[in-house]
Amino acid sequence: MNISIFGLGYVGCVSLGCLAQNGHSVVGVDVNPTKVRQINSGRATIVEQDIDSIIAVQHQLGRIRATTNFREAILSTDLSIIAVGTPSTTQGHLNLNYIMNVAEHLGDVLGEKAAINPNAFHVVALRSTVMPGTCEKIAAMIEDHSGLTANVDFAVVSNPEFLREGTAVYDYYHPPLTLIGTGSERAGAIVRTLYDELPAEVVVADIRTAEIMKYVNNTYHALKISFANEVGNICSALKIDSHQVMDIFCKDKQLNISNYYFKPGFAYGGSCLPKDLKGLQTLAHDLYLQVPLISSIHRTNEIQMQRAIAVLMNYSHRNVGFLGIGFKAGTDDLRNSPAVELAETLLGKGFALSICDNNVRTSELTGTNKEYIDKHIPHLSRLLVKDVQDLLQWADVVVVCTKEPEFAELLTGATDKVIIDLVRLPIDVDSSNQYIGINWSHEATVLQA
Repeated sequence: MNISIFGLGYVGCVSLGCLAQNGHSVVGVDVNPTKVRQINSGRATIVEQDIDSIIAVQHQLGRIRATTNFREAILSTDLSIIAVGTPSTTQGHLNLNYIMNVAEHLGDVLGEKAAINPNAFHVVALRSTVMPGTCEKIAAMIEDHSGLTANVDFAVVSNPEFLREGTAVYDYYHPPLTLIGTGSERAGAIVRTLYDELPAEVVVADIRTAEIMKYVNNTYHALKISFANEVGNICSALKIDSHQVMDIFCKDKQLNISNYYFKPGFAYGGSCLPKDLKGLQTLAHDLYLQVPLISSIHRTNEIQMQRAIAVLMNYSHRNVGFLGIGFKAGTDDLRNSPAVELAETLLGKGFALSICDNNVRTSELTGTNKEYIDKHIPHLSRLLVKDVQDLLQWADVVVVCTKEPEFAELLTGATDKVIIDLVRLPIDVDSSNQYIGINWSHEATVLQA
């Protein structure tokens, strides 16, 4: 494929060399004539392991070149990669001037290109790290300057890179995944062909999802480093080998290093997490250590509780039914259950409330939870109903608090209900229902189902 790359910095130079090594014909475009001369002399514009030899070999083979002439580059290629910088402003926002300048050039030239070849379909792949909505702005800019229609005459896709400095070439050829955000199947198929040689899964998502992933990834990486350092500081004060602690921590691939718990939803609860988190916070406090990350974890949990309360306050005049009251599905444990705390708060605000949870109903009669119910929340036990159909008939608003499999089937057939989902059930919501996910949209749930 004939490819143009705008920006010959870190990402642009690596992409230039690696795409050429994979057999593509690539032209780099940059406003800096020094970078252009370097590429045209067979030299890389960055210092990075292996890229020097790749650029030299591919230049010798005639697969790469560079220019300051954006018009010639666009007219001679079918796909343009934007890899220009997005520096931060003093306020922390991104400076999109370089990107929008490229978009303006693309718009001007693609209009000219369409006049020469009306059947041309040009793909613009954005590799720069940007906020969600940027690809839409680029597409609008190109439409304004070209008179063309996005996803008909051209397409803008998000194709974020996940390269680390020092191992960028290795990372290019050994990615954890290849992510393409697009609203055009045709463009997605074209971009896929760039990565046919790579051993990773290709994930196709909507554009905004792809745009936010680099921020989510790198923020999590910073979180991991900070968490390890705070644990290390506590261990050091106790004369414990922090590296051995974290080595053991990383051996647990079921919970610690896995996708478990990485599901946005309601607050955590139970007998272990709150207690042990508080224990580690207290230990750090007693050692006179500052651990702001660990200390703020429960605050985030409280915010999630307030988020649920704020949603439900819109329905204070309606009958509210809870599906589930335990701290998670398949258990009768009410200790530190976030659903119990939510119910208590709503009762205090005068809500009419009813609860159905077969696990807890059984424990109320014979289980070990009876003493806890009688001692701490006897008023909640009086709100428990045995038949879920009775609850559905009575309630105007249904709050899903635990992910019991039968709840999905029940609510798929329910009509004229407001459904407030705290756990993301895989339900097909009836058009007559108003569905509210605590931190996801109705559309996302339908796609998941």
